[in-house]
Amino acid sequence: MINEKIREFRGVEGLVAAEVIIDNAETYETGDVFDVAAAAEISKDVETSTDAKYYNNIAAIVIESEGADTINIEASVLSLEVLSRLTGKVYNKKIGAFIDTQRESKYFAIGYKTNATDGTSRYVWRHKGSFEIPAESSSTMNAGTDSSGQSLTFTGISTAHAFAGADNKPAKGIVIEDSNTNVDLTDFFKKAQTADTLKIPEDTESDTQLRTGTVKPRTRAGDQ
Repeated sequence: MINEKIREFRGVEGLVAAEVIIDNAETYETGDVFDVAAAAEISKDVETSTDAKYYNNIAAIVIESEGADTINIEASVLSLEVLSRLTGKVYNKKIGAFIDTQRESKYFAIGYKTNATDGTSRYVWRHKGSFEIPAESSSTMNAGTDSSGQSLTFTGISTAHAFAGADNKPAKGIVIEDSNTNVDLTDFFKKAQTADTLKIPEDTESDTQLRTGTVKPRTRAGDQ
């Protein structure tokens, strides 16, 4: 039996988002990062399916497929301006009002940090997805302490862009554990991070290009 430390998830914080401005074969670009709301719970479900194919009267191969991710978020009440941004509706700054218009389709990257019982943390960016219009519920005050926030559903998909640091493949997201990385995580949530934006402290630009495969190593004089 492998001697492995037992731990569980316990804690979530720092929910942020950035609009995906460009996502194509050449470029992946996002806008400024903004706070979404305080998070109470974040869970992820992945749409997957498997199907066995039979040859010579036995199950010979298994076909696997992976679809969208569903990120369920329990959060505090969103500000009207953030609600308008996430849902593609209108916020009139002059009068401070959310206008319930027809939606404009938008994609976002989202970031957050989860904690574990051993004191480690995982830093997460999901690269591309859209938000459903959040559910909300208000009820009369009574002698108890009942209250409610808002429920957000983020449907995450793969990018169109292929990242050099992801073996030249599109990606849904990136997850880094602070106990097992050389990456400087100080500014991890200042912008939407990908496998191509993160650097270890001693990296130079050319080192990063070599490590991610974006350029070939130069041949030195005398090398065979």
